[in-house]
Amino acid sequence: MLDINIIRENPNAVKENLKRRNNPEYIELLDELIKKDKEWRKLVSENQELRHKRNELSKKIGEIKSKGKNASKEMKEVANIPKKIKDNDEKIEKLQKRIQVLLFKIPNLIHESVPIGKDENDNVEIRRWGKEPKFDFKPKSHLEIGGKAIDFESGAKASGSGFVYLKGDMVLLDLALQRFAIDFLTKKGFTLVEPPYMVNQRTYNSMIGDPFEFSEAGYKLDGEELYLIPTAEYPLGGMYIDKTLLKSELPMKLAGVSPAFRREVGTHGKYAKGLFRMHQFNKVEQFIICLPEESWDLLEELQKNSEEMYKKLGLYFRVVNVCTGDIGKKQSKQYDIEAWMADGKFREIGSNSNCTDYQARRLNLRYREKEGQPPKGFVHILNNTAIATSRTMIAILEQYQQKDGSVKIPKVLQPYMNGKKFLKFY
Repeated sequence: MLDINIIRENPNAVKENLKRRNNPEYIELLDELIKKDKEWRKLVSENQELRHKRNELSKKIGEIKSKGKNASKEMKEVANIPKKIKDNDEKIEKLQKRIQVLLFKIPNLIHESVPIGKDENDNVEIRRWGKEPKFDFKPKSHLEIGGKAIDFESGAKASGSGFVYLKGDMVLLDLALQRFAIDFLTKKGFTLVEPPYMVNQRTYNSMIGDPFEFSEAGYKLDGEELYLIPTAEYPLGGMYIDKTLLKSELPMKLAGVSPAFRREVGTHGKYAKGLFRMHQFNKVEQFIICLPEESWDLLEELQKNSEEMYKKLGLYFRVVNVCTGDIGKKQSKQYDIEAWMADGKFREIGSNSNCTDYQARRLNLRYREKEGQPPKGFVHILNNTAIATSRTMIAILEQYQQKDGSVKIPKVLQPYMNGKKFLKFY
């Protein structure tokens, strides 16, 4: 969430920034927040004055009585103060709750380099890498190539729509991608973490953009305050709730390895073929906690890591700067990597985000200069899809497909595939 002091000190600047997101509701929320905050501060100040007045009157009453005089007037006046304080306290509590809701609903401030746009069609392409695959045959989709090794029919019977059984070499390919990403990131100095696959309400609300709007997008356990994680980013952040880190510990670079569980609510009408949009898939996540002044350079470092991995896989892809109408609520800036697929379209296979201190404030995650010193401020948090195996497998199957129906395995993955050079599903 945003720093309330920034809103108090620069309301117009915050409003102009929010306007770039092309959603009038955010301006309405901000206006309400400013109004409620003024009411809250006025009541808090009034109660401080009332308590001071009560103390002064109590002292005066004592002095009057010590002189044997009548203090009934002062006693009557001081007797009315507790009720006024109580009434104000009730209003203050109600305002605090609403202010907290509003702070959770208002999105992060957007970096100046984010392009203005309405939706994903306005995302700005930055660069491409590789060459578009050329075939002397009609290319097939990953579902046609994988055949029975990608079994959605059984998945639907056992679990429901959007679930799949991967079989044989598809399982090896999934695991190979995870091992490839793990080895790559550990060599880059990332600490490997396998987190819990469920998080509590506090963690979930701290990491998501707007818990009041998107909580339905996650799976909640019936009768429990627990959610299945939509990405390792959530439990990695939760690991540092209410902590104050030393400056010398930062930046902290973590590689989270876990499945991801998503209801995919609100994605109606979006591309959802086969492995592209599922309720469960595997993922290796880059996650960084850092000093505020480091986060923009580290965003580029994360992006470089992701692109390097896809280059090593030999995939044709492009990078886009996500526009104001498509960027998530918690992100200040976001890059997407989009891979070329057999129908000639580029589609997202990973994202890279700087959430600045938006999540850190909810987590209450701070840093201090030295041991024993008070906290200096909130850290910045970045997250990046190193490898989402399902979508990367689509790109591999569709870009590396052969005329005989086999799929050439990228060289960097062959050591993880028991030396196999081709996948054959027929």
